[in-house]
Amino acid sequence: MSTTTPTPPPVTAPPLEKQTTVGNYFVSNYPPFSFWKQEDVGDLYAALERPSRPGNPLGIYLHIPFCRKRCHFCYFRVYTDKDSAAIKAYIDATLKELAIYANKPAIRGRKPNFVYFGGGTPSYLSVDQLKHLFGGMKALLPWDDIEEVAFEAEPGTLTDHKLKAIRELGVTRLSLGVENFDDHILEINGRAHHSKEIARAYGYARELDFPQINIDLIAGMVEETEANWQDCIRKTIAMSPDSVTIYEMEIPYNTTIYKQMKAEGKLVAPVADWETKRGWVNYAFNELEKVGYTITSAYTAVKNPQRTKFIYRDRLWAGADLLSLGVASFGHINGTHYQNHHDFDPYVARVQAGELPIHRALTPNDDERLIREFVLQLKLGHLSRDYFKKKFGPDPAERFAVPLQTLKDWGFLTIDGDAIRLNREGLLQVDRLLHEFFLPQHKNVRYA
Repeated sequence: MSTTTPTPPPVTAPPLEKQTTVGNYFVSNYPPFSFWKQEDVGDLYAALERPSRPGNPLGIYLHIPFCRKRCHFCYFRVYTDKDSAAIKAYIDATLKELAIYANKPAIRGRKPNFVYFGGGTPSYLSVDQLKHLFGGMKALLPWDDIEEVAFEAEPGTLTDHKLKAIRELGVTRLSLGVENFDDHILEINGRAHHSKEIARAYGYARELDFPQINIDLIAGMVEETEANWQDCIRKTIAMSPDSVTIYEMEIPYNTTIYKQMKAEGKLVAPVADWETKRGWVNYAFNELEKVGYTITSAYTAVKNPQRTKFIYRDRLWAGADLLSLGVASFGHINGTHYQNHHDFDPYVARVQAGELPIHRALTPNDDERLIREFVLQLKLGHLSRDYFKKKFGPDPAERFAVPLQTLKDWGFLTIDGDAIRLNREGLLQVDRLLHEFFLPQHKNVRYA
């Protein structure tokens, strides 16, 4: 009888999902949005009546849902048919919404630390509309402690006159939604701008000396090729922006691309597969590193990490309060997640009636809050065990022993004293790995 112990088979990561199919890939919050419920909206009202946690930063997110065209991959709430009267009514509604919040105990007397204008297309607004919006916000909550004002812009909507106004209004990070530099790729994916408008807007912005100009790219757009992607990276490096953000193309359910897939009975999206997209992002990160950029998250490269920060991201991933305004926007105040009403007219009507337009909410328990911060900070590629022990109590190496060991066995993660680190291969697929840390009831369910 043999006494030799059989050698266990090597532990390897499960095969990568190959094709791009419908569904959310990007993990932006926890627990999943599909668990937020209308019957829990009362939690948010109760949270607003309590004082804020001392020292917890406050940020503001404002959703501008207007665009010249709807991109075929877009899954955000946007409108392309609103006239100036509707836009003015919307801006006034967001200011009235902010005024309601500003008188609540959770917000009253606080100074925002960061502001983010997202969309949609914030730069779709006219100069007069922007001045009205910014002036109204500053009159309701003081901006003198603000470290960052981030503003998303579509290059084709920017003129030198509008960029000058945006700079004078206090924007510190201008995020240009370039996505690609090829006119055919831009057109077939539904983008409203063309390549010549990218160069023109970037040149104007550089002359105005914005503290940070970010170039936003998408890896895996419809009909994109490896040669096109490499050309995009070459042109990005030639522009020398302060930072570059790159997202891998996903196809959520409410996109035009999915609607076409459904109509044609197709299960696979007409975009690059996941292995190709990760290879392209890896190529971009390598090329950016060769010219001095530092990779600071799964999606971000910065030219000077000492000077260039992402305050909105870092505060949010560390549990800051986020007062979100506008249709369909997501926020987090005093421990409760919430989302606003997701249709234009009901949103405006409720605010005009003096009500907060909250649609659904969820209050995570202590363990869910720990999971939320842990998975979001893992997107940075490294995190500190001591930070979590001091804030939440348990050592994350013990609380997450099973999923951490799983990622170690797959060759993506190491634990070295206080530091938990993902390697580049793990970072490139972090959003699919994060599900290993979810509670059982939150796995294998629709995310949004």
